[in-house]
Amino acid sequence: MALTVPTSFKKLLLGSAVAGAMMLTGCASTGSGMLGANQSADPRLTQGNDAQFFSKSGYQACAAGAAVGLAGCMLSGTSNHATCMIAAGITACGVAMGANYYLDQRRSEYASTTQRLEMMSQDIQQDTQKVVARTETARQVMAEDRARIERLEQEMAEQRTDMGTAERELAAIDSNINILRRDIGNMQRTVKEYRDVAQLEQQEASPQQINKIEQEINVLNQQVVALQQEVDDLYNMRSAITLS
Repeated sequence: MALTVPTSFKKLLLGSAVAGAMMLTGCASTGSGMLGANQSADPRLTQGNDAQFFSKSGYQACAAGAAVGLAGCMLSGTSNHATCMIAAGITACGVAMGANYYLDQRRSEYASTTQRLEMMSQDIQQDTQKVVARTETARQVMAEDRARIERLEQEMAEQRTDMGTAERELAAIDSNINILRRDIGNMQRTVKEYRDVAQLEQQEASPQQINKIEQEINVLNQQVVALQQEVDDLYNMRSAITLS
């Protein structure tokens, strides 16, 4: 069956592809300089396999996905690059661009509410696994940060603190916390968008279908809340240290 894509979504993806292509070009020329203030952060949070999933805003995520889709279409030899790019970019954007765009794209693919909810269920489960993977990485980094804080506290108590080293270590810990808080904000936005989509589909779906989706969203949200609690605990621990 031919893919019918709403005009608004076509414009969004075409614009995103241009922005994403520019962003990718910038990355190629500037390298790690894109990290900016996060240069002192743990590489596992900035360069790992799970670093990309929740590190960008909705528009950035969609732009990057559309750019990758465009690049693949340019290499494929197809005569209709725009249509190819749009089809490739739809999956990449997901719920990143908001509930209305997500539902608009799914309705363009599936006329059946049941089919749309089945795809949404798969998307939620995939995002849940992404949060789980990010949490595993975050826990490794936070465990080391807690150990560093405990060591610094001991050194301060014994009045043998090297101020330069302590400042660099605390700056690295602060960068890690900032990255994780940014990721959590994007995770929370993802949860909210899924809830909004479920509400939009509620009139056409059965109560059983909506209950299943809501349960899966709750599982995703529980993972996000658990990570947020651990990051908040690390932040409170870090905040207790003041270099004088």
